[in-house]
Amino acid sequence: MAETFKAINVALGNSADAVVYTCPGSTTAIVIHCQVANVDGTNAADLNIDHNDGSTTAALVSTLSVPADSAVNPIGGKLVLEAADTLRAWAGAASDLELTLSVLEIT
Repeated sequence: MAETFKAINVALGNSADAVVYTCPGSTTAIVIHCQVANVDGTNAADLNIDHNDGSTTAALVSTLSVPADSAVNPIGGKLVLEAADTLRAWAGAASDLELTLSVLEIT
């Protein structure tokens, strides 16, 4: 069994179909950290994150207001993803939020 740590950094747009991470085939992934920073110095921005397992989409975060110049950890623990599962994330306003994921992939 091989274990690989991945770091994903994404400036979030405002499109609900923006996939920020897809678990590779024959892999189990564990999201061990998720942080979202609001880089807009003036305005709060809304955050949304969905998990899709191939047949069902579930909201992990829905319209969470992230204050200007602050950060949140929107996933309150570890999240297990199976092969082909996706995470989508988007902001209420493009380029206001930046997402960082730390993922452990196990093959």
